[in-house]
Amino acid sequence: METNYKGTDKLITGIVFGVITFWLFAQAMVNVVPAVQSDLGISSGPINIAISLTALFSGMFIVAAGGLADKLGRKKFTYMGLILSVIGSLCLVFAQGATLLIIGRIIQGISAACIMPATIALMKAYFDGKDRQRALSYWSIGSWGGSGFCSFAGGAIATYMGWKWIFIFSIIFALLAMYLIKDTPESKVEGTGSFKFDYTGLAIFIVTMIALNVLITFGADLGWTSPIAIILAIVTLGGAVVFVNVEKRKKIALIDFSLFKNKPYAGATYSNFLLNAIAGTLVVANTYVQVGRGFTAFQSGMLSIGYLVVVLAMIRVGEKILQKVGAKLPMIWGAIITTVGVAMMGLTFLPNFAYTVVVFIGFVFFGLGLGVYATPSTDTSVSNAPSDKAGEAAGVYKMASSLGSALGVAISATVYSSVAAVGSIETAASIGIIVNVIFGVLSLLSIMIMVPKNAGKSSEVLSEKTFQTPSEVAN
Repeated sequence: METNYKGTDKLITGIVFGVITFWLFAQAMVNVVPAVQSDLGISSGPINIAISLTALFSGMFIVAAGGLADKLGRKKFTYMGLILSVIGSLCLVFAQGATLLIIGRIIQGISAACIMPATIALMKAYFDGKDRQRALSYWSIGSWGGSGFCSFAGGAIATYMGWKWIFIFSIIFALLAMYLIKDTPESKVEGTGSFKFDYTGLAIFIVTMIALNVLITFGADLGWTSPIAIILAIVTLGGAVVFVNVEKRKKIALIDFSLFKNKPYAGATYSNFLLNAIAGTLVVANTYVQVGRGFTAFQSGMLSIGYLVVVLAMIRVGEKILQKVGAKLPMIWGAIITTVGVAMMGLTFLPNFAYTVVVFIGFVFFGLGLGVYATPSTDTSVSNAPSDKAGEAAGVYKMASSLGSALGVAISATVYSSVAAVGSIETAASIGIIVNVIFGVLSLLSIMIMVPKNAGKSSEVLSEKTFQTPSEVAN
Protein backbone atom coordinates (compact mmCIF):
# COMPACT_ATOMS: atom_id res chain seq x y z
CA MET A 1 0.00 0.00 0.00
CA GLU A 2 1.84 3.11 -1.24
CA THR A 3 1.35 6.51 0.44
CA ASN A 4 3.27 9.78 0.46
CA TYR A 5 3.59 9.56 4.22
CA LYS A 6 7.07 10.08 5.64
CA GLY A 7 8.00 8.71 9.03
CA THR A 8 8.04 11.11 11.98
CA ASP A 9 9.69 11.26 15.40
CA LYS A 10 6.29 10.49 16.88
CA LEU A 11 6.22 7.20 14.98
CA ILE A 12 9.78 6.41 16.07
CA THR A 13 8.91 7.12 19.72
CA GLY A 14 5.82 4.92 19.55
CA ILE A 15 7.81 2.08 18.03
CA VAL A 16 10.56 2.43 20.66
CA PHE A 17 7.94 2.28 23.43
CA GLY A 18 6.48 -0.81 21.80
CA VAL A 19 9.89 -2.47 21.74
CA ILE A 20 10.57 -1.48 25.36
CA THR A 21 7.36 -3.12 26.53
CA PHE A 22 8.81 -6.38 25.16
CA TRP A 23 12.06 -5.90 27.07
CA LEU A 24 10.24 -5.04 30.30
CA PHE A 25 8.70 -8.50 30.39
CA ALA A 26 11.56 -10.33 28.67
CA GLN A 27 14.73 -8.97 30.27
CA ALA A 28 13.39 -7.87 33.64
CA MET A 29 12.17 -11.42 34.31
CA VAL A 30 15.76 -12.65 34.26
CA ASN A 31 16.69 -10.33 37.12
CA VAL A 32 13.85 -11.18 39.50
CA VAL A 33 13.88 -14.98 39.58
CA PRO A 34 14.39 -15.25 43.38
CA ALA A 35 11.63 -12.68 44.05
CA VAL A 36 9.13 -14.48 41.78
CA GLN A 37 9.97 -17.86 43.33
CA SER A 38 9.52 -16.53 46.84
CA ASP A 39 6.29 -14.66 46.09
CA LEU A 40 4.56 -17.40 44.12
CA GLY A 41 6.04 -20.32 46.07
CA ILE A 42 7.12 -22.28 42.99
CA SER A 43 10.27 -24.25 42.23
CA SER A 44 13.05 -23.30 39.83
CA GLY A 45 11.70 -25.65 37.12
CA PRO A 46 8.52 -23.66 36.30
CA ILE A 47 10.49 -20.41 36.61
CA ASN A 48 13.08 -21.57 34.07
CA ILE A 49 10.27 -22.67 31.75
CA ALA A 50 8.53 -19.31 32.13
CA ILE A 51 11.73 -17.39 31.38
CA SER A 52 12.41 -19.31 28.16
CA LEU A 53 8.79 -19.51 26.93
CA THR A 54 8.55 -15.88 25.83
CA ALA A 55 11.62 -16.11 23.61
CA LEU A 56 10.57 -19.57 22.39
CA PHE A 57 7.05 -18.54 21.34
CA SER A 58 8.36 -15.31 19.86
CA GLY A 59 10.86 -17.32 17.84
CA MET A 60 8.27 -19.84 16.70
CA PHE A 61 5.75 -17.29 15.42
CA ILE A 62 7.84 -14.25 14.48
CA VAL A 63 8.42 -15.26 10.84
CA ALA A 64 4.77 -16.12 10.33
CA ALA A 65 3.72 -12.83 11.95
CA GLY A 66 6.20 -10.89 9.78
CA GLY A 67 4.89 -12.51 6.60
CA LEU A 68 1.28 -11.93 7.63
CA ALA A 69 2.06 -8.31 8.50
CA ASP A 70 3.35 -7.77 4.94
CA LYS A 71 0.04 -9.04 3.55
CA LEU A 72 -2.53 -7.90 6.14
CA GLY A 73 -0.96 -4.72 7.51
CA ARG A 74 2.16 -3.85 9.49
CA LYS A 75 0.43 -1.27 11.66
CA LYS A 76 -2.38 -3.75 12.34
CA PHE A 77 0.07 -6.39 13.55
CA THR A 78 1.92 -3.85 15.69
CA TYR A 79 -1.39 -3.02 17.38
CA MET A 80 -2.22 -6.70 17.76
CA GLY A 81 1.13 -7.28 19.44
CA LEU A 82 0.63 -4.38 21.84
CA ILE A 83 -2.84 -5.61 22.81
CA LEU A 84 -1.45 -9.10 23.46
CA SER A 85 1.34 -7.52 25.51
CA VAL A 86 -1.25 -5.88 27.76
CA ILE A 87 -3.16 -9.18 28.16
CA GLY A 88 0.02 -11.15 28.88
CA SER A 89 1.21 -8.60 31.44
CA LEU A 90 -2.19 -8.68 33.17
CA CYS A 91 -1.83 -12.47 33.50
CA LEU A 92 1.44 -11.96 35.37
CA VAL A 93 0.03 -9.18 37.54
CA PHE A 94 -2.78 -11.48 38.71
CA ALA A 95 -0.66 -14.66 38.88
CA GLN A 96 -0.89 -16.61 42.14
CA GLY A 97 1.09 -19.63 40.96
CA ALA A 98 2.76 -21.18 37.95
CA THR A 99 -0.33 -21.42 35.70
CA LEU A 100 -1.04 -17.74 34.96
CA LEU A 101 2.70 -17.04 34.99
CA ILE A 102 3.29 -19.52 32.17
CA ILE A 103 0.16 -18.50 30.22
CA GLY A 104 1.16 -14.83 30.47
CA ARG A 105 4.67 -15.56 29.24
CA ILE A 106 3.32 -17.47 26.23
CA ILE A 107 1.00 -14.58 25.31
CA GLN A 108 3.88 -12.14 25.73
CA GLY A 109 5.99 -14.24 23.37
CA ILE A 110 3.30 -14.12 20.69
CA SER A 111 2.95 -10.35 21.23
CA ALA A 112 6.69 -9.91 20.62
CA ALA A 113 6.36 -11.98 17.44
CA CYS A 114 3.84 -9.43 16.16
CA ILE A 115 5.63 -6.27 17.34
CA MET A 116 9.23 -6.85 16.27
CA PRO A 117 9.03 -7.59 12.51
CA ALA A 118 6.05 -5.28 11.95
CA THR A 119 7.83 -2.28 13.48
CA ILE A 120 11.02 -2.90 11.48
CA ALA A 121 8.92 -3.20 8.30
CA LEU A 122 7.17 0.10 9.13
CA MET A 123 10.57 1.77 9.37
CA LYS A 124 11.64 0.31 6.02
CA ALA A 125 8.38 1.51 4.48
CA TYR A 126 8.37 5.07 5.83
CA PHE A 127 12.06 6.02 6.15
CA ASP A 128 14.84 6.15 3.53
CA GLY A 129 18.63 6.39 3.48
CA LYS A 130 20.20 8.13 6.48
CA ASP A 131 16.74 8.80 7.93
CA ARG A 132 16.18 5.05 8.02
CA GLN A 133 19.56 4.44 9.63
CA ARG A 134 18.67 7.04 12.26
CA ALA A 135 15.25 5.45 12.82
CA LEU A 136 16.83 2.01 13.10
CA SER A 137 19.33 3.42 15.61
CA TYR A 138 16.44 4.43 17.84
CA TRP A 139 14.80 1.04 17.23
CA SER A 140 18.08 -0.52 18.36
CA ILE A 141 18.10 1.76 21.41
CA GLY A 142 14.66 0.39 22.26
CA SER A 143 15.77 -3.19 21.56
CA TRP A 144 19.40 -3.56 22.61
CA GLY A 145 19.35 -0.55 24.95
CA GLY A 146 15.96 -1.61 26.24
CA SER A 147 17.46 -4.84 27.52
CA GLY A 148 19.90 -2.88 29.68
CA PHE A 149 17.31 -0.34 30.80
CA CYS A 150 14.85 -3.06 31.75
CA SER A 151 17.54 -5.14 33.44
CA PHE A 152 18.30 -2.18 35.73
CA ALA A 153 14.73 -0.95 36.08
CA GLY A 154 13.41 -4.46 36.71
CA GLY A 155 15.78 -4.99 39.63
CA ALA A 156 14.91 -1.61 41.14
CA ILE A 157 11.16 -2.06 40.69
CA ALA A 158 11.23 -5.60 42.12
CA THR A 159 13.25 -4.50 45.16
CA TYR A 160 11.28 -1.38 46.08
CA MET A 161 7.80 -1.87 44.60
CA GLY A 162 7.38 -5.59 43.99
CA TRP A 163 8.11 -7.57 40.83
CA LYS A 164 4.53 -7.37 39.51
CA TRP A 165 4.90 -3.62 39.08
CA ILE A 166 7.31 -4.37 36.22
CA PHE A 167 4.37 -5.59 34.19
CA ILE A 168 2.15 -2.67 35.16
CA PHE A 169 4.82 -0.40 33.65
CA SER A 170 4.89 -2.71 30.62
CA ILE A 171 1.16 -2.11 30.14
CA ILE A 172 1.66 1.65 30.38
CA PHE A 173 4.37 1.61 27.69
CA ALA A 174 2.18 -0.54 25.43
CA LEU A 175 -0.74 1.89 25.74
CA LEU A 176 1.54 4.87 25.05
CA ALA A 177 2.89 3.12 21.96
CA MET A 178 -0.63 2.53 20.64
CA TYR A 179 -1.45 6.21 21.10
CA LEU A 180 1.70 7.45 19.38
CA ILE A 181 1.35 5.30 16.24
CA LYS A 182 -2.41 5.72 15.80
CA ASP A 183 -2.06 8.36 13.05
CA THR A 184 0.40 6.30 10.99
CA PRO A 185 -1.18 5.05 7.73
CA GLU A 186 -1.33 1.32 7.12
CA SER A 187 1.53 -0.30 5.21
CA LYS A 188 1.13 -3.59 3.38
CA VAL A 189 1.87 -5.29 0.08
CA GLU A 190 -0.90 -4.97 -2.47
CA GLY A 191 -2.63 -8.33 -2.90
CA THR A 192 -2.11 -10.26 -6.12
CA GLY A 193 -4.60 -13.03 -5.47
CA SER A 194 -6.23 -15.10 -2.74
CA PHE A 195 -4.48 -15.14 0.62
CA LYS A 196 -2.38 -18.26 1.32
CA PHE A 197 -0.38 -19.30 4.35
CA ASP A 198 2.08 -22.12 5.00
CA TYR A 199 0.31 -23.92 7.86
CA THR A 200 2.26 -27.14 7.25
CA GLY A 201 5.60 -25.39 7.56
CA LEU A 202 4.50 -23.60 10.73
CA ALA A 203 3.35 -26.87 12.32
CA ILE A 204 6.64 -28.64 11.54
CA PHE A 205 8.60 -25.65 12.81
CA ILE A 206 6.67 -25.47 16.10
CA VAL A 207 7.13 -29.19 16.82
CA THR A 208 10.86 -28.95 16.07
CA MET A 209 11.41 -25.89 18.25
CA ILE A 210 9.44 -27.31 21.19
CA ALA A 211 11.41 -30.56 21.05
CA LEU A 212 14.70 -28.65 20.94
CA ASN A 213 13.77 -26.35 23.83
CA VAL A 214 12.55 -29.22 26.03
CA LEU A 215 15.71 -31.20 25.28
CA ILE A 216 18.01 -28.32 26.23
CA THR A 217 16.02 -27.25 29.29
CA PHE A 218 15.37 -30.69 30.79
CA GLY A 219 18.10 -32.83 29.21
CA ALA A 220 20.20 -32.82 32.39
CA ASP A 221 17.23 -33.84 34.56
CA LEU A 222 16.05 -36.48 32.13
CA GLY A 223 19.56 -37.82 31.49
CA TRP A 224 21.16 -37.06 28.14
CA THR A 225 21.11 -40.72 27.14
CA SER A 226 17.60 -41.47 28.45
CA PRO A 227 14.98 -42.71 25.96
CA ILE A 228 12.99 -39.46 26.22
CA ALA A 229 16.07 -37.30 25.56
CA ILE A 230 17.04 -39.46 22.59
CA ILE A 231 13.51 -39.22 21.16
CA LEU A 232 13.56 -35.42 21.58
CA ALA A 233 16.93 -35.24 19.81
CA ILE A 234 15.61 -37.35 16.93
CA VAL A 235 12.48 -35.18 16.65
CA THR A 236 14.63 -32.03 16.64
CA LEU A 237 17.08 -33.20 13.99
CA GLY A 238 14.43 -34.95 11.89
CA GLY A 239 12.10 -31.97 12.13
CA ALA A 240 14.85 -29.58 10.99
CA VAL A 241 15.67 -31.74 7.96
CA VAL A 242 12.01 -32.19 7.01
CA PHE A 243 11.28 -28.48 7.47
CA VAL A 244 14.12 -27.35 5.20
CA ASN A 245 13.24 -29.90 2.48
CA VAL A 246 9.52 -29.09 2.59
CA GLU A 247 10.04 -25.32 2.58
CA LYS A 248 12.47 -25.34 -0.34
CA ARG A 249 9.85 -27.00 -2.57
CA LYS A 250 7.03 -24.59 -1.73
CA LYS A 251 6.08 -21.42 -3.57
CA ILE A 252 4.33 -20.11 -0.43
CA ALA A 253 6.76 -20.96 2.38
CA LEU A 254 7.04 -19.95 6.02
CA ILE A 255 10.72 -19.11 5.48
CA ASP A 256 11.97 -18.05 2.06
CA PHE A 257 15.45 -19.58 2.08
CA SER A 258 16.43 -17.51 -0.94
CA LEU A 259 16.86 -14.65 1.54
CA PHE A 260 20.02 -16.36 2.77
CA LYS A 261 21.58 -16.32 -0.70
CA ASN A 262 22.19 -12.65 -0.04
CA LYS A 263 25.46 -12.78 1.92
CA PRO A 264 25.11 -9.50 3.86
CA TYR A 265 21.63 -10.51 5.03
CA ALA A 266 22.80 -14.02 5.93
CA GLY A 267 25.84 -12.78 7.82
CA ALA A 268 23.79 -10.25 9.79
CA THR A 269 21.22 -12.90 10.68
CA TYR A 270 23.69 -15.62 11.70
CA SER A 271 25.77 -13.26 13.82
CA ASN A 272 22.59 -11.82 15.35
CA PHE A 273 21.53 -15.34 16.41
CA LEU A 274 24.89 -16.08 18.03
CA LEU A 275 25.35 -12.69 19.69
CA ASN A 276 21.85 -12.94 21.19
CA ALA A 277 22.72 -16.38 22.55
CA ILE A 278 25.11 -14.50 24.85
CA ALA A 279 21.96 -13.48 26.76
CA GLY A 280 22.65 -16.61 28.78
CA THR A 281 25.39 -14.57 30.47
CA LEU A 282 22.74 -12.43 32.13
CA VAL A 283 21.01 -15.44 33.68
CA VAL A 284 24.26 -16.94 34.96
CA ALA A 285 25.78 -13.66 36.19
CA ASN A 286 22.61 -12.35 37.86
CA THR A 287 21.81 -15.67 39.53
CA TYR A 288 25.39 -16.16 40.69
CA VAL A 289 25.83 -12.72 42.28
CA GLN A 290 22.50 -13.10 44.12
CA VAL A 291 22.94 -16.71 45.25
CA GLY A 292 26.73 -16.89 45.52
CA ARG A 293 27.59 -13.32 46.54
CA GLY A 294 24.46 -12.27 48.43
CA PHE A 295 23.40 -9.41 46.15
CA THR A 296 19.81 -8.15 46.12
CA ALA A 297 17.90 -7.92 42.83
CA PHE A 298 18.49 -4.15 42.89
CA GLN A 299 22.23 -4.55 43.48
CA SER A 300 22.36 -7.10 40.69
CA GLY A 301 20.62 -4.63 38.40
CA MET A 302 23.07 -1.89 39.43
CA LEU A 303 25.93 -4.04 38.12
CA SER A 304 24.51 -3.62 34.64
CA ILE A 305 23.97 0.15 34.83
CA GLY A 306 27.22 0.62 32.90
CA TYR A 307 25.81 -1.59 30.14
CA LEU A 308 22.71 0.60 29.98
CA VAL A 309 24.58 3.89 29.77
CA VAL A 310 27.17 2.69 27.25
CA VAL A 311 24.82 0.81 24.91
CA LEU A 312 22.50 3.82 24.73
CA ALA A 313 25.44 6.12 24.00
CA MET A 314 27.12 3.85 21.46
CA ILE A 315 24.17 2.91 19.26
CA ARG A 316 24.17 6.31 17.53
CA VAL A 317 27.97 6.06 17.34
CA GLY A 318 27.54 2.69 15.61
CA GLU A 319 25.21 4.40 13.13
CA LYS A 320 27.88 7.04 12.35
CA ILE A 321 30.60 4.38 11.97
CA LEU A 322 28.30 2.50 9.58
CA GLN A 323 27.92 5.62 7.44
CA LYS A 324 31.71 6.16 7.38
CA VAL A 325 33.19 2.68 6.87
CA GLY A 326 30.26 0.35 6.14
CA ALA A 327 28.81 -2.42 8.29
CA LYS A 328 31.49 -5.12 8.49
CA LEU A 329 34.10 -3.38 10.65
CA PRO A 330 31.74 -2.15 13.38
CA MET A 331 30.06 -5.57 13.46
CA ILE A 332 33.48 -7.22 13.96
CA TRP A 333 34.54 -4.69 16.60
CA GLY A 334 31.21 -5.10 18.38
CA ALA A 335 31.45 -8.89 18.52
CA ILE A 336 35.04 -8.78 19.86
CA ILE A 337 34.31 -6.20 22.57
CA THR A 338 31.12 -8.00 23.64
CA THR A 339 32.95 -11.33 23.93
CA VAL A 340 35.74 -9.78 26.02
CA GLY A 341 33.15 -8.24 28.35
CA VAL A 342 31.41 -11.57 28.79
CA ALA A 343 34.69 -13.37 29.49
CA MET A 344 35.44 -10.93 32.33
CA MET A 345 32.29 -12.03 34.15
CA GLY A 346 33.64 -15.58 34.33
CA LEU A 347 36.47 -14.62 36.70
CA THR A 348 34.55 -15.94 39.73
CA PHE A 349 37.74 -16.84 41.63
CA LEU A 350 38.23 -13.13 42.42
CA PRO A 351 37.31 -11.82 45.90
CA ASN A 352 34.05 -9.92 46.37
CA PHE A 353 35.14 -6.33 45.70
CA ALA A 354 37.47 -7.21 42.82
CA TYR A 355 34.85 -9.43 41.21
CA THR A 356 32.20 -6.73 41.56
CA VAL A 357 34.46 -4.22 39.79
CA VAL A 358 35.38 -6.70 37.05
CA VAL A 359 31.73 -7.62 36.43
CA PHE A 360 30.77 -3.94 36.27
CA ILE A 361 33.51 -3.31 33.69
CA GLY A 362 32.46 -6.48 31.86
CA PHE A 363 28.92 -5.13 31.53
CA VAL A 364 30.34 -1.85 30.21
CA PHE A 365 32.25 -3.77 27.51
CA PHE A 366 29.10 -5.83 26.86
CA GLY A 367 27.14 -2.63 26.20
CA LEU A 368 29.94 -1.02 24.21
CA GLY A 369 30.19 -4.01 21.88
CA LEU A 370 26.45 -4.42 21.35
CA GLY A 371 26.03 -0.67 20.84
CA VAL A 372 28.62 -0.66 18.06
CA TYR A 373 27.15 -3.84 16.49
CA ALA A 374 23.40 -3.09 16.69
CA THR A 375 22.62 -0.52 13.98
CA PRO A 376 25.10 -1.82 11.35
CA SER A 377 23.68 -5.33 11.74
CA THR A 378 20.02 -4.26 11.68
CA ASP A 379 20.55 -1.91 8.75
CA THR A 380 22.40 -4.63 6.83
CA SER A 381 19.47 -7.02 7.23
CA VAL A 382 16.80 -4.41 6.43
CA SER A 383 18.51 -2.79 3.44
CA ASN A 384 19.23 -6.19 1.87
CA ALA A 385 15.61 -7.36 2.12
CA PRO A 386 13.11 -6.93 -0.75
CA SER A 387 10.32 -4.41 -0.02
CA ASP A 388 7.53 -6.93 -0.59
CA LYS A 389 9.09 -9.26 1.99
CA ALA A 390 10.25 -6.68 4.52
CA GLY A 391 8.15 -8.11 7.33
CA GLU A 392 9.13 -11.71 6.58
CA ALA A 393 12.84 -10.84 6.32
CA ALA A 394 12.63 -8.82 9.54
CA GLY A 395 10.81 -11.75 11.11
CA VAL A 396 13.63 -14.14 10.19
CA TYR A 397 16.22 -11.66 11.51
CA LYS A 398 14.34 -11.21 14.79
CA MET A 399 13.63 -14.94 15.00
CA ALA A 400 17.40 -15.29 15.10
CA SER A 401 17.37 -12.91 18.08
CA SER A 402 14.58 -14.70 19.91
CA LEU A 403 15.75 -18.25 19.27
CA GLY A 404 19.35 -17.28 19.96
CA SER A 405 18.30 -15.79 23.28
CA ALA A 406 16.06 -18.76 24.14
CA LEU A 407 18.71 -21.34 23.32
CA GLY A 408 21.47 -19.30 24.94
CA VAL A 409 19.50 -18.92 28.17
CA ALA A 410 18.45 -22.59 28.17
CA ILE A 411 21.96 -23.89 27.47
CA SER A 412 23.62 -21.55 29.97
CA ALA A 413 21.09 -22.25 32.72
CA THR A 414 21.39 -26.00 32.13
CA VAL A 415 25.20 -25.93 32.22
CA TYR A 416 25.16 -23.74 35.34
CA SER A 417 22.64 -25.93 37.18
CA SER A 418 24.32 -29.20 36.13
CA VAL A 419 27.79 -28.11 37.28
CA ALA A 420 26.43 -26.53 40.49
CA ALA A 421 24.77 -29.84 41.37
CA VAL A 422 28.12 -31.65 41.48
CA GLY A 423 30.63 -28.85 42.16
CA SER A 424 31.04 -25.33 43.52
CA ILE A 425 28.76 -22.51 42.46
CA GLU A 426 31.84 -20.48 41.43
CA THR A 427 32.94 -23.20 39.02
CA ALA A 428 29.38 -23.51 37.68
CA ALA A 429 29.23 -19.77 36.97
CA SER A 430 32.63 -19.78 35.23
CA ILE A 431 31.72 -22.70 32.97
CA GLY A 432 28.31 -21.15 32.23
CA ILE A 433 30.09 -17.96 31.15
CA ILE A 434 32.59 -19.88 28.99
CA VAL A 435 29.65 -21.26 27.01
CA ASN A 436 28.69 -17.69 26.16
CA VAL A 437 32.26 -16.77 25.20
CA ILE A 438 32.07 -19.59 22.64
CA PHE A 439 28.86 -18.05 21.22
CA GLY A 440 30.67 -14.72 20.90
CA VAL A 441 33.61 -16.26 19.04
CA LEU A 442 31.26 -18.05 16.64
CA SER A 443 29.40 -14.79 16.01
CA LEU A 444 32.69 -13.08 15.16
CA LEU A 445 33.61 -15.85 12.72
CA SER A 446 30.20 -15.65 10.99
CA ILE A 447 30.69 -11.90 10.41
CA MET A 448 34.21 -12.32 9.08
CA ILE A 449 33.19 -15.12 6.70
CA MET A 450 29.73 -14.01 5.55
CA VAL A 451 29.57 -10.20 5.58
CA PRO A 452 31.40 -8.64 2.60
CA LYS A 453 33.59 -5.56 3.02
CA ASN A 454 31.18 -3.35 1.08
CA ALA A 455 28.12 -4.24 3.24
CA GLY A 456 26.28 -1.07 4.17
CA LYS A 457 27.85 0.86 1.31
CA SER A 458 25.96 -0.62 -1.66
CA SER A 459 22.78 0.83 -3.05
CA GLU A 460 19.51 -0.54 -1.78
CA VAL A 461 18.36 -0.67 -5.38
CA LEU A 462 20.83 -3.51 -5.85
CA SER A 463 19.25 -5.47 -3.03
CA GLU A 464 15.84 -5.06 -4.63
CA LYS A 465 17.20 -6.42 -7.93
CA THR A 466 18.86 -9.24 -6.04
CA PHE A 467 15.44 -10.63 -5.14
CA GLN A 468 13.56 -10.22 -8.40
CA THR A 469 13.14 -13.96 -8.81
CA PRO A 470 14.53 -16.96 -6.93
CA SER A 471 16.65 -17.87 -9.96
CA GLU A 472 18.15 -14.38 -10.10
CA VAL A 473 19.25 -14.24 -6.48
CA ALA A 474 22.86 -13.04 -6.30
CA ASN A 475 25.42 -14.83 -4.18
